[in-house]
Amino acid sequence: MDSGYVLNFSDRTYTDFFDEFVGRNIDDERYRFNGGSKAKRMRAFWQVEPNGVVAKCLVELLEHARSAGIVTRDEALVGECRAIITRLSLDKPVADIEAISAAEDERDFDLVAKEARESIERNQPEAGLDRLHTFLVKFVRYLCEQHGLQVTRDMPLNGIFGAYVKRLKDEGSLGSDMAERILKSSISNLEYFNHVRNNHTLAHDNPVLGYDEALLIFSHVASTVRFIKALEERIRLTKAPEKEPWEIDIPF
Repeated sequence: MDSGYVLNFSDRTYTDFFDEFVGRNIDDERYRFNGGSKAKRMRAFWQVEPNGVVAKCLVELLEHARSAGIVTRDEALVGECRAIITRLSLDKPVADIEAISAAEDERDFDLVAKEARESIERNQPEAGLDRLHTFLVKFVRYLCEQHGLQVTRDMPLNGIFGAYVKRLKDEGSLGSDMAERILKSSISNLEYFNHVRNNHTLAHDNPVLGYDEALLIFSHVASTVRFIKALEERIRLTKAPEKEPWEIDIPF
């Protein structure tokens, strides 16, 4: 980036890239303290943002560079980049935070998930607990609908999650007693999450929960959501009808 350019980006595509793949406005003044070139803003971004966000940016930059044929032949450089990404990713406060994403194409759902993730990217989990609770309610309601369960809007989070876990057990979808026990323990945990949301978040005029406790809640919820998404994908693949030989696309 010695010349001030970054890969093959124009000013417009550079802005679009950060907006779509990183969730940041690279034109913001906070990235211009060393100058306004694309390279100087990139270096400022690396300084300003937490390591997890920088790692996410580098993953997308590397993918863009490879798809554009810019570093395809320099495997040593690609290897160095991946090593840096791995090191930075290990510094994420919540390992499974990417799992906090909308399960269906709904703007409000996606917005809530994004706000919850960004509270972790800003290293302010205590400020995002309300959004995390709202996300989880939407997520579990969606799961119940997918399994044909009728849930009313006045049912608390732990109630609808309990109905979902019971349906998983009845369907024989859980592969071990251990997984069932862990999910059942989450039912009571989510009952207390209702209390935290109402009494220790920015949802109301409350004393906000401490950083470490908020991080613990985020980590528990994110790992549970990651497991459930993987489980639901396995269930989906199991239920998918097997194609007849004449229905399979054969490339010529």
